[in-house]
Amino acid sequence: MTNPFDSTIAPWPAAARNQFCDMRALILKAAQDADVGPLDESLKWGQPAWRPKRARQGSTLRLNWQDSAPQTLALYVDCKTTISAIIRDIYPTEFIYETNRALRVTIGARLPVQAIDHLSRLTFTYHRKG
Repeated sequence: MTNPFDSTIAPWPAAARNQFCDMRALILKAAQDADVGPLDESLKWGQPAWRPKRARQGSTLRLNWQDSAPQTLALYVDCKTTISAIIRDIYPTEFIYETNRALRVTIGARLPVQAIDHLSRLTFTYHRKG
């Protein structure tokens, strides 16, 4: 599977790059399983991001590594949504939560597969009617 973010993640530590690829695969599978149609994979604020191409379908999900928190990868959701609060209620220990936007995963730790799947589906269907 071609990764459009290879040049973006190239400077990251190897463990962060590997975990990013694992998490990207989970995100893409969740979108496919939720039948949201094709995703737009692009950079938003310089960070890898995914959003359904269909209008008024869902919200953007970003994933990034930062020097300021080198032991984690952060998933970012729109802070004007209730996505982070919903996921925190269901999965209180699966992520390290920062305000209503960032959900961090420790690099090298077991990935919270179910929580990432649920977060991705919820994000990509957030504006879906019915």
